Amino acid sequence: MQYVKLGSTGLDVSRICLGCMTYGVPDRGTHEWTLDEDAARPLIRQALEAGITFFDTANVYSDGTSEEIVGKALRDFARRDEIVIATKVHGRMRPGPNGAGLSRKAIMTEIDHSLARLGTDYVDLYQIHRFDPDTPVEETMEALHDLVKAGKVRYIGASSMYAWQFSKMQYTALLHGWTTFVSMQNHYNLLYREEEREMLPLCADLGVGVLPWSPLARGRLTRDWGTTTGRSATDAFGSTLYLEGDRAVVETVTRIAQERGVPRAQVALAWLLHQDTVTAPIVGASKPQHITDAVAAVELRLTEKQIEELQAPYTPHPVAGH
Repeated sequence: MQYVKLGSTGLDVSRICLGCMTYGVPDRGTHEWTLDEDAARPLIRQALEAGITFFDTANVYSDGTSEEIVGKALRDFARRDEIVIATKVHGRMRPGPNGAGLSRKAIMTEIDHSLARLGTDYVDLYQIHRFDPDTPVEETMEALHDLVKAGKVRYIGASSMYAWQFSKMQYTALLHGWTTFVSMQNHYNLLYREEEREMLPLCADLGVGVLPWSPLARGRLTRDWGTTTGRSATDAFGSTLYLEGDRAVVETVTRIAQERGVPRAQVALAWLLHQDTVTAPIVGASKPQHITDAVAAVELRLTEKQIEELQAPYTPHPVAGH
């Protein structure tokens, strides 16, 4: 495993981040394909043994049970000061007023709930899960700053939004002397590269680390086009992200993987890791091989010709994932 700084901070993170949306009680929340605690713990332990120190979850994943499962496993298998725990706030956690969003009330409430579920005194990276158009930017950024000063959060990050929104939030914090975002968790993979137009150059200019979600395009980059899995059959959100024209990219990944004698997942992840702006792809793992492939991708060096071939079939997409 390799380790790099997160953006312009001094925080060391593994080049692979384990995405923990995969772990949670299946009948809680909206992800019926998740793995329960007994199935999740061996995978979290495998990730730690492979050198992965960076773990990403969210309060909304499986109605909070992802945080519970991940927090307990990390307490059992790792030393707290050697790992980086990231979670998120924004999504709806309960019906009624103030049950979602990025108001001061919601943020202050949800960090305490997340800390209790994770079983830790602080979160290393606290991320806003999306932009909240109904809350003043100043209110959100000051609340996040106060969490850092209170010691409940070490760093703050953001997730998918328009570049102008991210820039507005970042510069609002700078103008007031508040804590700024150190990372952007956005939708970026070989099938969806719209982030290259504005968001990635902005992150490079600001020294912000990039943590792509769905780096394997919900698994589409790892299997034959049109193949259905248990997750894809029930993933309503994922079904909106990709187009029929993406087949050509998948076929190119397949060809290059065959030429290199490696699984397709390694090629797709290696391409991301070759991008200068990318700190660590967030990789979900429901099988041991998923972790093995992710770790192997860190060492896989693609040629310039292979990178060009992987990028050539891309066609523009409507903005997706915000």
